[in-house]
Amino acid sequence: MSKKLTYIDLFAGAGGLSEGFIRAGFEPIAHVEMNKDACDTLKTRTAFHYLKNNGRIKEYHNYLNGNIKREDFWKTIPEHLIKSVINTEISSETLPNIFEKIDAELGKQKVDLVIGGPPCQAYSVAGRARDPKGMSEDPRNHLYKYYVEFLKRYNPKMFVFENVPGILSANNGVYLELIFKAVREAGYELDKKVLNAKHFGVLQDRKRVIIIGWKKELDFKYPEFEEKEHQYEVLKDLFSDLPKIQTGKGEWGITKYAKKTTPYLEETGIRNGLDYTTQHIARLNNENDLEIYRIAVDKWVNEKKRLNYAELPDRLIKHNNTKSFTNRFQVVNDLGVSHTVVAHICADGHYYIHPDIKQNRSITVREAARIQSFPDDYFFEKSRTTAFKQIGNAVPVLMAEGIAKKIKELL
Repeated sequence: MSKKLTYIDLFAGAGGLSEGFIRAGFEPIAHVEMNKDACDTLKTRTAFHYLKNNGRIKEYHNYLNGNIKREDFWKTIPEHLIKSVINTEISSETLPNIFEKIDAELGKQKVDLVIGGPPCQAYSVAGRARDPKGMSEDPRNHLYKYYVEFLKRYNPKMFVFENVPGILSANNGVYLELIFKAVREAGYELDKKVLNAKHFGVLQDRKRVIIIGWKKELDFKYPEFEEKEHQYEVLKDLFSDLPKIQTGKGEWGITKYAKKTTPYLEETGIRNGLDYTTQHIARLNNENDLEIYRIAVDKWVNEKKRLNYAELPDRLIKHNNTKSFTNRFQVVNDLGVSHTVVAHICADGHYYIHPDIKQNRSITVREAARIQSFPDDYFFEKSRTTAFKQIGNAVPVLMAEGIAKKIKELL
């Protein structure tokens, strides 16, 4: 049996990128992430993979069923695996300690790959629009420098750096030039492309800049990705087996499926052998919002038109601003792929209204996770709000897996 290729995941979030690489046969050495809730999710997923690989998956189901507390559950797997999830901000002060922890986990192994993307808010167009200084003074603009420090220390054969399309135009492209210069000085050649998750089988229109780099002595070039189109639809193929629930209803824990699986759920591994999922829970909306939802769904399903907030009856308009963000109430496309899921879904669900008028609510945590192509046994820790945020920040698993397979071919 050949040795698995290893990687370190930086700015790991809840592990969407990592999950794709694990599915493609890579082995994580460490995940580094500053958000505690995302780290807890990573620890639980690390436990899942360990138990699955060692024929002990029933212990994971026991945890999902609420029969064992989280900390006690983590204790059932080797301590060094839980410690390989490093909950810290990456900065000049923390780097020595992070390196020390990774070195301890690494032992005599080599790192084949570094993956991850610094937080995207500083590069995003929306982030720059909200900041009076256009994010020019945001310290997150310079996190790429620490990413390069990992390349210098661990000398991986390749790396994958993921970010939002806004990075191309941030500071008139200066940040991107600085990244390319720093990486080349560290001994790597690199290239970038804007890839769309929908071309990897994800039912979501989500564009991301994917920078791939390789050691200069390797005769590599940027992999070719096919733009696969498919005929699957969100409502029929992605959501149809989940129980129909109303606003504020659902279960944080175990939820039995209401219907048989679909070919899409089978092909993608979103449904993976269990007869239940978790976190199919919707936030509670007030009557004003629900009336707007009804109007938005009716307009979308029957006319294929988006609701303009400014055109609502005066009695329903509660925001003073009717000039910008007039699309703040948006229905998920029932007949095709969803619009991009973003972290703001944790603050309100108005931008992700379920297209089934009979349910009249925003999408659940599990539905958001499915749009991001997370498998149904992926559990997001802490609360509904933190789960939504983790999901919105993630790289879709199927997209990550598609990229990982190409990297594996090269290596």
